[in-house]
Amino acid sequence: MVVTVETGSQTCFSESAERVISAIGLTVRETLLCANRENRAVVGLSESIHALSRTPQKILFCFLASSTDHMHEVLLEAFCFEHDIYIIKLDNGEKLSRTLGSNQLESCVLIQKRWSEGSHCENLTPDENELIDYCEAQWEEPVKPIIKLPEK
Repeated sequence: MVVTVETGSQTCFSESAERVISAIGLTVRETLLCANRENRAVVGLSESIHALSRTPQKILFCFLASSTDHMHEVLLEAFCFEHDIYIIKLDNGEKLSRTLGSNQLESCVLIQKRWSEGSHCENLTPDENELIDYCEAQWEEPVKPIIKLPEK
């Protein structure tokens, strides 16, 4: 369980919550790397918006790092929330870009669902299952923690 304490305009997380956020950062990194290898990562804000407008049911996660395009981020978040797509906020677009091997500064990555051969069932990795559990625990929280991606 994540314990948050409101202190004026800042939100502080308990020490145990910080450890959870740090561990989730490693899981996020592995999920991004795996999806990128399997060509299931949709990288970039405009590419993400385009993919969501065509087939939102194929998207499992939306990873968002802060960018200067705040209006598109807010709209993207609302769209994902409406379609039950898990949103995970990340601390740094540069680390996100490095993780994906991108030369551009990226603020958004969607992860498409993985399907079993010849079936209509999702085939989740252990890391994806862990992230789903994490997101479900955070679903109703008014302030979502920002996950720190580890350095390479």
